Amino acid sequence: MGSAAVLLAGAPTAGVPAFAVAITLVAAVLHAVWNAVAHGIPDRLVGFALIGVAYTVIAGAGALVLGLPPAAAWPAIVASAGLHAVYTLLLWTSYELGDFSQVYPVARGSAPLIVVVIETALGRDLPALQLLGIGVISLGLISLALDGGRPSRASLPALGAALATGVAIAGYTVVDASAVATTPVAVYAVWMFLLQGPLMPAIALARRGRALAAQVRPVALAGLGGGVVSLVAYGLVLVAQTSGATAAIAALRESSIVIGALIGSLFLGERFGRSRVIAAAVVAVGIVLVDL
Repeated sequence: MGSAAVLLAGAPTAGVPAFAVAITLVAAVLHAVWNAVAHGIPDRLVGFALIGVAYTVIAGAGALVLGLPPAAAWPAIVASAGLHAVYTLLLWTSYELGDFSQVYPVARGSAPLIVVVIETALGRDLPALQLLGIGVISLGLISLALDGGRPSRASLPALGAALATGVAIAGYTVVDASAVATTPVAVYAVWMFLLQGPLMPAIALARRGRALAAQVRPVALAGLGGGVVSLVAYGLVLVAQTSGATAAIAALRESSIVIGALIGSLFLGERFGRSRVIAAAVVAVGIVLVDL
């Protein structure tokens, strides 16, 4: 779950245990890393398929150990799995079209902004600090959209896909935030990942057929590793949230936006790295204001 869940949960927090801070920051790094891996594999369909295989195998093993969820949890699990599947397709499309240091912050940063819009549409009053956060997030996203201060038509498809990814993130966050209050977190997570995990492997197999096996071999370790890192990052955040410091943890979690921009600039050799890092940092500050 991301910071958007806090807007729906509205849980106040006091101090944050040191262990929660530590594992949340680790989770933020891991989340940016697995996304960089997914973007960095040249054949991204194969990369996302391998991540899906990791989801399916690990979540399948977890489901065998943990058993079935409560019957009342199935609608939320199915809805979340469906939204995660849409998110995966949109994220794949985003990474096919655009630079990681631009697409990743827009996708992650737009989600809490979208949830705030939903809150406003539902007639809920927002404190001044949240309204300020919305403005800061918007400023950062506009800066990213301008591609380092230069409007670029070529970047519009990637930005559109990234914004749609943010909508999907907001959607599954809303579902997850309400579901985990009544369902054991581990059971909910393994069944959600098990249902959505096979999607990308199935698409890759349908498109590539017998050629897929040879295409997988050179990047198998990176792709499967990316899937494992993704699951670990998700699990660490869930563990951190057991501390009760939901809002503070969600704000720390969004440091992944800045980390993602840094990875794109330092390791992927993408253009306008410095300006994107600054814009991503502005988005992260806005999210912290919204969470506070």
